Amino acid sequence: MPTDCLSFRDTNYFSDFICDYLDEKSELQQLYNRFPTLENFKAQIDEKLHSKLVSESRKKVLVEVLKEQHSNLETSELTQKHIESLALKNTFTITTGHQLNLFTGPLYFLYKIISTINLTRQLKEIYPDYNFVPVYWMASEDHDFEEINYFNFKGKKIRWNSNQTGAVGRFDTDGLDKVFEVISAEFGVSKHAEQLKDWFKSAYLNTDNLADATRHLANALFGEHGLVVLDADDTDLKRLFVPQIKRELLEKTAFKHVSETNKILEDLGLKIQVNPREINLFYIKDDLRERIVEIDGVYSVLGTDISWGKDELLKHLNEFPERFSPNVIMRPLYQEVILPNLCYIGGGGEMIYWLQLKSNFEAQGVTFPMLLLRNSALVKTKKQSEKLEKLNISDQDLFLDRNSFINKKVRKISNIDIDFSEQIQHLEQQFKNLHQLAEQTDKSFIGAVRAQEVKQIKGLKHLEMRLLKAQKRKLKDQIERCTELQEQLFPNQSLQERNINFSELYLEHGNSLIPELIKSLEPLKGEFSIITF
Repeated sequence: MPTDCLSFRDTNYFSDFICDYLDEKSELQQLYNRFPTLENFKAQIDEKLHSKLVSESRKKVLVEVLKEQHSNLETSELTQKHIESLALKNTFTITTGHQLNLFTGPLYFLYKIISTINLTRQLKEIYPDYNFVPVYWMASEDHDFEEINYFNFKGKKIRWNSNQTGAVGRFDTDGLDKVFEVISAEFGVSKHAEQLKDWFKSAYLNTDNLADATRHLANALFGEHGLVVLDADDTDLKRLFVPQIKRELLEKTAFKHVSETNKILEDLGLKIQVNPREINLFYIKDDLRERIVEIDGVYSVLGTDISWGKDELLKHLNEFPERFSPNVIMRPLYQEVILPNLCYIGGGGEMIYWLQLKSNFEAQGVTFPMLLLRNSALVKTKKQSEKLEKLNISDQDLFLDRNSFINKKVRKISNIDIDFSEQIQHLEQQFKNLHQLAEQTDKSFIGAVRAQEVKQIKGLKHLEMRLLKAQKRKLKDQIERCTELQEQLFPNQSLQERNINFSELYLEHGNSLIPELIKSLEPLKGEFSIITF
């Protein structure tokens, strides 16, 4: 399967912040621990080995929780082996996280997990004395249902409607039978369609809640590759996090340190992804998930009559740690407290907010993980690739915005030259001579010469645009073929991976899809992949 690459910066779809991180710009180095290279993992391993949080007793808790969470799944021998190995001192995790999007949501869900699986394999080759386990951390405690209750399929939005509230992982699966009816009609009756329907039915119609359903689906897709799926909405795991929760409640640690980091980012002119609150914890119980706030020594849950004094709160925390839920600022800390983790793999937005958090980790005495931007890819069929070649459209052309793409194609296929840059350059030279003449004779003419220069150059550019517009009309059919192809690969003029669901590719490629992606994607390469198969 041919694979080409493009730098993330050249795609024009990734922020300067992320591109500067990938380029290891010196001003950003204070925001992370180690840059993700194979060589740097040895120092990360050594640091994690000496962490007080990586103990036999804590690992035992993690293993028991994972065994229980996987007990109702048909887990592969490799996944079982990975879970058992987490009890060992020389076992570490590579982790990615994602929301519980319906039927995985956008395509990049696959890329996140494949990046994680592939990195563990690379590390095992380089460091054979250690074990490396790929972990998918389910964002089961999120509450923004509108972000996850749909997926896109061939331009249509397949949506699950529900009035439930609270942590989405606890949502029951009522109503998903209606979604199944919709996808059954949309997917069709091919062999690959039947497999997709079977996965959906097994995951969403035969489980009790959204967390179980998502775990079931992730295991079906990646279990044979040893993926371990973790739901951290768990009493025993939360108990391991109690010391950090206590400091956050009493000392407002994250607010202080992340705010200081945000000032550094502002001074660098960088965009801040998240802002900390004074207390970065939610209270969750049944269908409730609301912020915890403190006013004059009284702690309360917003919008409710639930409140405590300090001593009452700490007593409640020790009795019911599962009711305290980290927000986006504290969730990464929770992850690194309960996992023997070396590296977090995420998208561009995630990388930015992780880069805001290092000082809070240091304040809490927790090792900051390495941060790796997940693989990104554009997948083309051989037929699409042949059409692109025939139409003389390069891979880099595809990443242009629609207007630039059309203009470039018109200029390329037009039988007349629509580039007036030579004429403009000639005109600028003539006016340069006129400027010199005006300065030597009468300087009062300098302003008039400048005004005339601006007017004539503007006129030439206007003529160029009129000619381009006329050629667009003349070459309409050819341009439509080009834009139709770009739209197929960049739906809604955005990256394919952010729009379509994996089911569209699975219908085309079947069981070869994931293995071929695993072969093609290299997590440490640091480039955008363009894959044809």
